[in-house]
Parts: sequence; C-alpha cells; structure tokens
Amino acid sequence: MGPTRKRDLTAAVVGVAIATWLLMHVLYHYFPPITAWTGLSLFAVAAAEAAWAVSVRAKIRDGQIGVGGGRLHPLTVARSVVIAKASAWLGALMAGWWVGVLLYLLPRRTELRVAGADTPGAIVAALSALALVVAAIWLQHCCKSPGEPTDDPDAAPE
Repeated sequence: MGPTRKRDLTAAVVGVAIATWLLMHVLYHYFPPITAWTGLSLFAVAAAEAAWAVSVRAKIRDGQIGVGGGRLHPLTVARSVVIAKASAWLGALMAGWWVGVLLYLLPRRTELRVAGADTPGAIVAALSALALVVAAIWLQHCCKSPGEPTDDPDAAPE
C-alpha cells in the first residue's frame, strides 16, 4: 500500500464536481436549505485527524513505537494510515460534491434568492471537505518512520 496520490484525489474532485453540477440542474429544487452547519461535521473530523497526526508524529519522533505502556503500537500506526487514506478519499469526494454545488449556485445567486442563501453554507462545506483532505494527507505523512524516504508519490514512475 503506497501513499495516496494527490493527482488521484484531484481527479476525483474534478469528476465528482462535474457530475454534481450536472445533477444539480435536476435535483436542486429538492434540496433542503444549506446552512453553515451543513459541512462542519467534516471540519470536526479534520480537526480530530490533525490532532491525531500531531500526536503520532511526536511519538514517532521520540521513538515511542513498540509494545508497552505509553507507547504507540505499530498496528495503531498502520490503522492510522488506513484511516488517513479513507479520509482523504472521503474528503476528495465531498469536496467534489460541494464544488459542484457551488458551480451551480454561484451564477444563480443573484437571480434565485434561495441560491444566494445557500452559497455561504456550501462554501463552508467545501472548505471543510478540503480541510479533511489536508488533515488526512498530513496524518498519512506523520505515520512515516523517520528513516523512510519522503519522495513525492506523484513524481514516482508508474
């Protein structure tokens, strides 16, 4: 299992954004109001992952990996990587969704009052999804052992 590629996440964001923009033409009138609270759950997960990343990074740098009291078990680090990869993909898909919603709302906010009211909530949701992607990539980076190479996976040959 290799690191999550940023180009793959970007492709997911773009693909979902296009699909969402197309779907919004049909589905928007069925949507409930989009408030600032709509996307904040993603931000809460991003904050928790960022805090976990800081903790993991500190323990790895201090050499506290192993079995025993107060130490970070190697399987915990492996599980953290899996959570980071899953969160990065979830964040990318949700960012694509909210970017697609924004692409639909922004041109219509002057002619549709409800689109103008939904725009701030969609912006908060999109930024929260982006924060989740960043936190997940950071957690994945923090799970590397100190001697592991830090080459960018996007630059590696396929």
